[in-house]
Amino acid sequence: MTATATALRRDALVVFAGLLLVMFLAALDQTIMATALPTIAGDLGGLSELTWVVTVYVLAAAATTPVWGKLSDMLGRRGLLRTALAIFLVASALSGVAQSIGELIAFRALQGAGAGGMMTLAMAAVGDIVAPRERGRYQGYFQAVFVLASVAGPLLGGVLVDHLSWRWVFYVNVPIGLAALGLLGRQSAAAPQRRGARIDVLGAILLAGAVSAGLLVTVWGGDRYAWGSAQVLALVVAAAALAVGFIWQERRAAEPVLPLRLFRDRVFVVVSAGAFLATLSLFAAIVFLPLYLQLVAGATATTSGLLVLPMLLASTFSTIVSGRLMTRSGRYKVFPVIGFALMGAGLALLTTLGVSSGRGTAMAYVAVFGLGFGLTTQVLVVALQNAVDRRELGTATASVNLFRALGGSVGVAVYGAVFAAGLRYALPRHVPGQAGGIDAHGIQSSPDRIRLLSAPMRNGVAMSVADALHTVFLVATPIAVAGLLVVLFLHERPLRKEMS
Repeated sequence: MTATATALRRDALVVFAGLLLVMFLAALDQTIMATALPTIAGDLGGLSELTWVVTVYVLAAAATTPVWGKLSDMLGRRGLLRTALAIFLVASALSGVAQSIGELIAFRALQGAGAGGMMTLAMAAVGDIVAPRERGRYQGYFQAVFVLASVAGPLLGGVLVDHLSWRWVFYVNVPIGLAALGLLGRQSAAAPQRRGARIDVLGAILLAGAVSAGLLVTVWGGDRYAWGSAQVLALVVAAAALAVGFIWQERRAAEPVLPLRLFRDRVFVVVSAGAFLATLSLFAAIVFLPLYLQLVAGATATTSGLLVLPMLLASTFSTIVSGRLMTRSGRYKVFPVIGFALMGAGLALLTTLGVSSGRGTAMAYVAVFGLGFGLTTQVLVVALQNAVDRRELGTATASVNLFRALGGSVGVAVYGAVFAAGLRYALPRHVPGQAGGIDAHGIQSSPDRIRLLSAPMRNGVAMSVADALHTVFLVATPIAVAGLLVVLFLHERPLRKEMS
């Protein structure tokens, strides 16, 4: 290897370290808020609007993701990734000095818009510095970053709130982000640039509106408003109308935000559907297993978070192993097939959990699921990036991230409704005559409150939760099986050893 090649390799590794920091920041801000919300409500007031602090971040990130991807294909990713990171850091600083709940919500929306670009452009930028054959090896590091952010977020948030201020939950982003900007300074402008091309503004607005309305249906439905309420039905109609308008616009736009021709590519369709179903399956485990651990197995909130760690570590391990095997063989289809099979097996095992099951049993079952998840999502991203034209790398990567976000939101809504229905059926059987005032929303939002009940009541609630969760995992299992059937249709194209 020549000195020049060595220098280029070293620069690429420095840039990759910067991309990992970018991903860490975007993932951290999804988890660090949990422990700060009660303190924020006490300081700024606006308890009824507090959920918007989280919701608006998710909406802004999902709605802007396709726009960031398209812009990066048109203008290149080097400057755009820095722009997204700069927006995120400015919004973080502004969130830290917010003097009202309204200001905080507005700044969180801006922060989410930056985060949408950070997640998409970081994943797409890997395609600019690493050939597809080598790309799988590096995906494991992204998975490790998500594990670290998932575990460190709530813990770090608690420390900052207890010893400094809730405002430091936002300020902590700034030094990490500045370090990432420094590392990204060596990023080359490798992505193609189309001078004179114009972004499809109307298409971007219609898509953002459709995504936002659709996500609000899943956030508000069955929680703030009944599923059959006028508000939820109006959102459904708005989402459908905006989606139809978006499709009409994309058919006539010179530079569509999400080219409809991508949906004629079997790899794109299978990967998008697989990412949606994998994330849909994931949320059954990652949202409801901690509930089982706290209310049935008797773990504290902190302990329950740590007990989910085996799933995250297992997914990191399988991602790294599959990445190395892909680098050696150039093949990848077998991994999501095995992955969905393991996810289905893990969810099927979780259906057997009851009041007598130990924490170790739950950890073992969820580790099986984690092994499967690690073989699935990151591998699908590599498969897509290998299949599409490099000029559409950002658009394709953004689309997968969008389907992931939709899968997560739909998962929370579907499983939440299933859990609530199961609990309504189980509580009268296990807590006869005393179930009034106990519902799914109260249990999910304040599980610690159940510990204040009498021992017979706690035992009755524990049995009711176990029965309701049995139904949740029973519904999630065929979803993972559906993912297995989908990826069987994945057309495998040997991973390229070159960048072009």
